[in-house]
Amino acid sequence: MEHLEVTILDKELTLACEASEKDKLLAAVKQANDLMTMIKQSSKMSNERVAYMACIQLASQLLSAESTEGPFQGVAYGDYKAKVDHINALLDEGINRLK
Repeated sequence: MEHLEVTILDKELTLACEASEKDKLLAAVKQANDLMTMIKQSSKMSNERVAYMACIQLASQLLSAESTEGPFQGVAYGDYKAKVDHINALLDEGINRLK
């Protein structure tokens, strides 16, 4: 396990990750810091509110991301997740009826 010192919105943080994940983690830190800095510069929000706004925006981007290959090519993660959640709910309902 490797420990990394990073800075997000002028706040020092220590993060731990596997050596093989270091580049990915540093890229994620950069993306989060860039987004939070942009939000902070465009408003007078507290850092806590900036973090909430950035989290919501990143989650929205994740849910909108589409698969680029395989059987789910062109399907957004959020759509796929919603369908799987719906199927799971139907299965749970069916199992509960059988009990």
